[in-house]
Amino acid sequence: MRIRPAFRLAVTAAFAAFALTPALAQQVVLKVHHFLPATSNVQKNIIEPWCDKVAKDSGDRLKCQIYPSMQLGGTPAQLFDQARDGVADIVWTLPTYSAGRFVKSEVFELPFFTRSGRGSSQAFWQYVQKSALDEFAGTKPLWLHTNDGSSFHMTSPKGLKTLEELKGLKIRSATRLNSRMLAALGATPVQMPLPAVPESMAKGVIDGAMVPWEGVPAAKLQEIAKSHLDVGPGQPKFANSIFAFVMNQAKYDSLPADLKKVIDGNSGVQMSATAGEKFDAVVVPFHKLATDRGNQVFVLSPEELARWTKATAEIDELWVKEVSAKGANGGALLEDARALIRQYDR
Repeated sequence: MRIRPAFRLAVTAAFAAFALTPALAQQVVLKVHHFLPATSNVQKNIIEPWCDKVAKDSGDRLKCQIYPSMQLGGTPAQLFDQARDGVADIVWTLPTYSAGRFVKSEVFELPFFTRSGRGSSQAFWQYVQKSALDEFAGTKPLWLHTNDGSSFHMTSPKGLKTLEELKGLKIRSATRLNSRMLAALGATPVQMPLPAVPESMAKGVIDGAMVPWEGVPAAKLQEIAKSHLDVGPGQPKFANSIFAFVMNQAKYDSLPADLKKVIDGNSGVQMSATAGEKFDAVVVPFHKLATDRGNQVFVLSPEELARWTKATAEIDELWVKEVSAKGANGGALLEDARALIRQYDR
């Protein structure tokens, strides 16, 4: 019997559709939740490219559904638990918004500890793999990073230049170690997540905020602040914050082996370095956003930097005591972190 061409084409198309069905059925949608706007550097230049890469590497069997600005509900401090409990499949968060839970990891938030996002992010990833994975139980860290280092963003155009000028001012802090630093310098720390900063500064609730330059446009600080304060080139930054892109462990475990391989191939120390680098890359253009509006960007003098460093020296010792009280060797952990900083963040 002769098979007509039209019939042959129909049969071929049917078989092709049948062959595609398993792949389509296996597509996994990953709910990704974070606290910044959809227009933020973090979403546009870090999370979205990562999602595009895993989609490409998986033949579109992995797909992200991104929920910015806490669209799945809750507060920024609850994001880690949302990943652990499966409310979201993946979150990008600042773990130490939950004070006292990531005490080993927060060593990278000590004053004057880091110099760059790229270098300290690699150090942070390696440190956690060796010494602090237990703090991330219930999740699988995909990449861990720091920022470009916190700077001061002030409502007053006269800015900050000396330790004495900081005394008594109400300054936003991101974490408990950041708060300790500000208190040691004579300021009044007001701890709050970044989304709360713009209104607090605009209404005069705080006199300024410690925020990395990467976070300036997300909080519109180039518009609200009138002056800014950095350390000099190559100097240790005032402070830092740790960030985590973590996946619900059960969700990861449920993936077939080939999709786990895709996730693994887009995780680790190199992705951590890339995330940190994206923070470093925006410092110069975001400076320009501020100076284009007539804002002054001051640089702390070497003499003042020495004074500020001395005033905050005891914070390291207090951290060691607290970590040791929880059963870890705080002194050894601090030295390990410093060694990794010397290796990666020079």
